[in-house]
Amino acid sequence: MHISFLIFSAYGMGGTVRTTFNLAQALAEQHEVEIVSVFRYRDRPFFEPGKGVRLRSLVDMRRHSATYDGGDPEHAVPAKVFPVADGQYARHSALTDRRIGEYLAGTQADVVVGTRPGLNVHVARQTRRGPARLGQEHLTLATHSARMKRLLRRTYPRLDAVTTVTEADARDYRRTLRLPGVRVEGLPNSVPEPDVTPADGSGKWVVAAGRLAPAKRYDVLIRAFGEVVRERPDWGLRIYGHGREHDKLRNLIDELGLYNHVFLMGSAHPIEAEWVKGAICAVTSSLESFGMTIVEAMRCGLPVVATDCPHGPGEIIRDGEDGLLVPTGDVSAISGALLRLINDKDLRVRMGRAALTASARFDPAQVAARYEELLTSLVNRRANTLHRARGTLLGGAYAARETVRTGVRHALEGARA
Repeated sequence: MHISFLIFSAYGMGGTVRTTFNLAQALAEQHEVEIVSVFRYRDRPFFEPGKGVRLRSLVDMRRHSATYDGGDPEHAVPAKVFPVADGQYARHSALTDRRIGEYLAGTQADVVVGTRPGLNVHVARQTRRGPARLGQEHLTLATHSARMKRLLRRTYPRLDAVTTVTEADARDYRRTLRLPGVRVEGLPNSVPEPDVTPADGSGKWVVAAGRLAPAKRYDVLIRAFGEVVRERPDWGLRIYGHGREHDKLRNLIDELGLYNHVFLMGSAHPIEAEWVKGAICAVTSSLESFGMTIVEAMRCGLPVVATDCPHGPGEIIRDGEDGLLVPTGDVSAISGALLRLINDKDLRVRMGRAALTASARFDPAQVAARYEELLTSLVNRRANTLHRARGTLLGGAYAARETVRTGVRHALEGARA
C-alpha cells in the first residue's frame, strides 16, 4: 500500500509528531509511506523520519529559504476550508487551503491519513475519488467545542474510518456523533523500545514530564510531594518540560520550602535517559487524551502513580500490577501512593518489571500491525465500492445502448410496414 500522512508540521516535537513518525517508520517496513507536512518551519525535522519514509512540505515558512511562502499575498487571506473551530485556524490561509487541496486532488496514495480535526475536514472534502480516507483524533471528543462537534458530525461521514487513541474516546464518537458507515476504532499511540538500560528501582527520584500546563496539575503533584518529604526527605522530585505554568510552579516550590527537593528541569531530549535515573513516574493530570509519558516511563522500567482521569491512564496502567491509580486532584491519595512505592523497594521493583513487560504492547510494530489490518480492510472496501459503482455505470450505459438499438429497430420495421 501507498500510505500518506497529512500533518500540521512534521518539524515540531509534539506528541502527534512523535507518534506519527513512530507509526510511519513501522509501516514503512512493508509499505510505501510518506509524511506530508502542511508547514515547514525548520531545515531539519526534530525527529528523524526513518528509513523508507518520504517527508515533504506544502508551505515553506523558513524566512531564509528561496521558496519562502510567508510573504505570499494569498497567505494573508483567511482560510475557508480549514475550519475556524480548529485551534490552529489562525495559522492557515487561502494558500494552505489551495496547497492542501492540490495535494489531495493529485495524490496517488491508497490511503490518506489526517492527523487533526481541521486536516481531517480537508481529507474528507478534497481527497480525490479512489483513496481510502482515515481521520486520526489525537485529542478527545469531549475537549472539542460544540461548534467543532457539529462540524465533525456533518463532515466525518465522508471518511472511511476514524481512529482515537483510547477505546473510551472511540465509544464517545460512536455514541455521540453516530457516523453511519464510518468505522471507528480505538488504536493507541506507539512508543519504541528505548535504547537505555531499564531502571532498577534504586534511584531516589520521582520523575514527571510534560508541558507545564494547567491540565497537568503539577501544583497538585508538588503539594503531594511536600507530604512525601515530611516522611522521606531523602527523596526528590524532578519535573521535565516547559510551559506557561513555570513561574507559578516555581513560586509554589519556594512557598512550600521545597527548593531542595523539587526541581523544574526544563526540557530534555531524549527523555529516556532521565526516566531511568528515577524509580517512580508520577502523572497527576486532570485530563489525558492518551498518556504518552506513562508509556514512555513504563518502557524504561518505572512503575507509574497516575490520576485516574478520563480516557488514557486507566487503559494503560493495570492498577496494583504495574502502577497505581488514584483519584484526580487528591493530594493525600497521591502522596500515599508515592510513599507506598518509596517505602517498599520490593514492590517498586516488581511493579517496574511488570511495567516493562506490559508496555511492550505499545511497541510500534504491534500498533502498526493493528493499523495495517484496518488500512487493508479500508482499501479493499473502497476498491469493491468503486468496482460496483463502475459496474453499475457500465451496466447503465449498456442498457441505454440497447434501448437506442431497440428503438431504431422498431422504427425501421415501422417504416418497412
